[in-house]
Amino acid sequence: MIGFETAMGTVEISQEYFANLVGRAASECYGVAGMMGSAVQGLKSVVSKHEAPDKGVRVRTQDGKLVVDLHITVTYGVNISAIVKSIVHKVRYTVEESTGFAVAKVNVFVDSMKTQ
Repeated sequence: MIGFETAMGTVEISQEYFANLVGRAASECYGVAGMMGSAVQGLKSVVSKHEAPDKGVRVRTQDGKLVVDLHITVTYGVNISAIVKSIVHKVRYTVEESTGFAVAKVNVFVDSMKTQ
């Protein structure tokens, strides 16, 4: 759970909600061929027989703000810098609009390339 203190009390949102929100926002960006997950996420996908939307996403707090880590696969031949900028803006906007929590950083790691 990720929680923040407000004037009206504590707000807590599950890690799974953040990961799904971020994963869907990043997957919708042009040039993203997929997300790279950990071994645990891979096992969960095999067992459930569905691609997990939180695959390759980690959300944590730092100094009262969110830090998002994304591991992605990009399509070969596209401008990686443009893709990363697009992802950073979309993820930041989506999280701040959906939750009201400030996003300090969005770290995007390009782990592999995929041909079409």
